[in-house]
Amino acid sequence: MTDIETFTSEARAWLDANAEPRSINESGRRELIWGEGEFSVSVFHNLSFEEEKAIIDNAMAWTQKKAEVGYHKITWEPEFGGMGLTKEHEKAFLKLESEYETPGGHETHSVTTHLMAPSIRLLGTEQQKNDWVAKWAGAQEMCCQLFSEPAAGSDLASVATKADKDGEEWILNGQKVWSSGAQFSEWGMAVCRTDSDLPKHKGITVFIVPMDAPGVEIRQIRQMSGGTSFNEVFLTDVRVPDAYRVGDIGEGWKVALTVLGFERGSSNGSSRVGGNWAQAKALAEHLELTKDPVIRNELARLYTQYRIMVLNGQRVAAQTKAGQAPGPEGSISKMIWVKSMNLMSDVISKLLGARMTADTGEWGTYEWNEHLLGAPGYRIAGGSDEIQRNIVGERVLGLPGEPRVDKSIPYKDVLK
Repeated sequence: MTDIETFTSEARAWLDANAEPRSINESGRRELIWGEGEFSVSVFHNLSFEEEKAIIDNAMAWTQKKAEVGYHKITWEPEFGGMGLTKEHEKAFLKLESEYETPGGHETHSVTTHLMAPSIRLLGTEQQKNDWVAKWAGAQEMCCQLFSEPAAGSDLASVATKADKDGEEWILNGQKVWSSGAQFSEWGMAVCRTDSDLPKHKGITVFIVPMDAPGVEIRQIRQMSGGTSFNEVFLTDVRVPDAYRVGDIGEGWKVALTVLGFERGSSNGSSRVGGNWAQAKALAEHLELTKDPVIRNELARLYTQYRIMVLNGQRVAAQTKAGQAPGPEGSISKMIWVKSMNLMSDVISKLLGARMTADTGEWGTYEWNEHLLGAPGYRIAGGSDEIQRNIVGERVLGLPGEPRVDKSIPYKDVLK
């Protein structure tokens, strides 16, 4: 195995050849130069289809370039495009990469590389692993989740989308909603009802759906932040081969929980979505408020929350590296991230005051509106705060479970 020193030297040479270094200060830390370059703190993009697709294309191109060497999945097995190295190697690369200008992220890219690829790697058949894992991990194609429905959001086990067996195929009918990036995706993972005679958690099966299949209709939803990242997806007599089924028939709840665990675990603040500590600190410095004791206290709270988020993210990553399915730690990560984003909104609002209400053209100020309008959405996205607290309460603290009167009765008899 390549030692860390050699690996780091090779990685730096590769980054020097493929990216531009970031500006750093005297202590060697990445520096945000006020007033220079693009400033973005949006949680959900307020962009046209073409603009948003350009962001995804750039993120894909960077991941594809890293995948040529294996830097995109350093700890993964070579058969899936990884390097088979340790978590320490991965940390060393991520630290190096942060010193260079690289494309921003996008939720669709993250869903594909951090949710779908790991889930199929863990739960898929050998054929599915061969067909999809390396391709999705390397961002050659994009994927979306077809989970939530109008009457099944936080209570995902209440999905009503039907999947009926027809020989070696399944026929899917139903409606999904809040499907991020569906308009940009080649594939979707659909949670479907395959047996209404069983309790709601037992009669579920998961399928991979080609998003260009006959009968798939995608309708964009405009958000209050301005963009159309979310979608409704209608499935009308959509035929999917049984080979695209993930997991056993009726065992889809386990698959869904695995994917959701990866989703919550990826909410660790490592992405640049929604602003970061460096941007908040730079704003306080620009406004000459860093000597105000009240503001200093608020910034300290924000930094502390950020550090907790990073440390918990490292714990989740270590579990994933050990081959474990994501557990309640993912819910803890998600709760910390949401709390951090809302704290960021509060702190920035105190810093900016009236500057938040009108676009004066001043760099790095009014743009925070996109954060303020988008951050509340993550109290619901990926599982509501209430669901996360239930998971932590029951699985971590050992508290009694919530009363569930519909848990053991057939789905067809559940009051709807």
